[in-house]
Amino acid sequence: MMDTLHYLFNGFGVALTATNLGVAALGALIGTIVGMLPGLGPINGVAILMPLAFALKLPPETALILLAAVYMGCEFGGRISSILLNVPGDAGAIMTAIDGYPMARQGLAGVALSISAWSSFIGSLVATTGIVLFAPLLARWALAFGPAEYFALMCFAFACITGLMGDAPMKAALAAVMGLSLSTVGLDSNSGVYRFTGGDVHLSDGIQFIVVVIGVFSISEILLMLEQHHSSDGIIKLTGRALFNLREVAHTWWCTLRSAVVGFVVGVLPGAGATIASAMTYAMEKRIAGESGKFGEGDIRGVAAPEAANNASAAGSFVPMLTLGVPGSGTTAVMVGALSLYNITPGPALFQQNPNLVWGLIASMFVANVLLLFINIPMVGVFTRLLRTPNWLLVPGILAVSAVGVYSVHATTFDLMLMSTFGVIGFLLRKQGVPMAPLILGFVLGDMMEQNLRRALSITNGDPGILVESNISIGLWVAAIVMVTVPPLLRWRARRRARLAPAAG
Repeated sequence: MMDTLHYLFNGFGVALTATNLGVAALGALIGTIVGMLPGLGPINGVAILMPLAFALKLPPETALILLAAVYMGCEFGGRISSILLNVPGDAGAIMTAIDGYPMARQGLAGVALSISAWSSFIGSLVATTGIVLFAPLLARWALAFGPAEYFALMCFAFACITGLMGDAPMKAALAAVMGLSLSTVGLDSNSGVYRFTGGDVHLSDGIQFIVVVIGVFSISEILLMLEQHHSSDGIIKLTGRALFNLREVAHTWWCTLRSAVVGFVVGVLPGAGATIASAMTYAMEKRIAGESGKFGEGDIRGVAAPEAANNASAAGSFVPMLTLGVPGSGTTAVMVGALSLYNITPGPALFQQNPNLVWGLIASMFVANVLLLFINIPMVGVFTRLLRTPNWLLVPGILAVSAVGVYSVHATTFDLMLMSTFGVIGFLLRKQGVPMAPLILGFVLGDMMEQNLRRALSITNGDPGILVESNISIGLWVAAIVMVTVPPLLRWRARRRARLAPAAG
């Protein structure tokens, strides 16, 4: 333990040099801006800056500090458009929109933004501390997860969100199935066959995440705006309070800590990511809150939990990258590529061969986390001023940003038409009370589910018994069944008691 503290102290010596501190601040700011722009996300932010860092001939530890700060900043920034516009900045912020946007409509946009920044800070802090204390142990635990365990984990994530989406679990399940179906469009990586493309070359690469998320969230929200609001006033109430108070911190404290721990553990699993972590913690907190919660209607815990989880998951993804050389997420995969530019191979030997790089990076994550808190809290007022924009300017503005983001993917009008189609479909589904979060979750996780299922079955030549072979898989399947069956049973019992109460009286 003393050796660990010694290395960490030396790491702060690296992170707090003038150059590295400035780079961390710049990366945190850029990451926040990139994160709030729908569709870009941390992978694009890191990928854009990686060649720039190499071209500027930054030392490897400085380049890695810059990319890590951008990554963490994107996780912070993704919540902004989710809360203000109901448009998730990235997949990890999908769950934040469920309660964040209703809070904004109730005049609590500033409170939602500030509590999400605080929860993000706590989540990253807990996870970075976990890296220092438990990295080698957790890396060995992560190796126990094979394709069968990952498939069971993703099924558990679906069970969490579909089992706890209010009084309409069947509608949530329908949305999840639709998302899974959309994820199968395009080239089958195993057989090389084009699936469900209708012979259209534009669909050969599949449907892009940004097209779906902008369509079902942004465009459908615009249509709802136009249907429900005809005046030139803003549709979201404004209040004088821009920050959370101590009572709200106390109300969300244990929720934030629980979600941070779960998010970190999920983040350690290579490929699991913030999407699964935020879905699991949202469902967990909704279950814990029970009848006292107003999840889906603007419950502050519904903002704190997923934000703590997705930031903790982002930090946790560094564990397998540094200790095993296995990227924990798509973004850390890009960062492994950055290390390869410097002829550095991550893995167990990295801690001995290049301790300044490893511990400088870990220390910089503490520094960047503090910088992000000080950047994001004062800017809450700036973000909430966006809500003063009248409808006649806000609606075309959202549409323009959405169209530019979608067009930039392939530079084709086909994607714009597809976005519009998804927008109309999303509008009609939302009118019928079908939630959009399970649809996006299904779309994001569908490809990973399919690949892990195929890998598991290929190991046993098609024997499905491998899916329930390990204790981890069995535990996840049991937990998934509980999450699907218990909430409906509890609702049925509550309705039965309500019917019997008048008779008893």
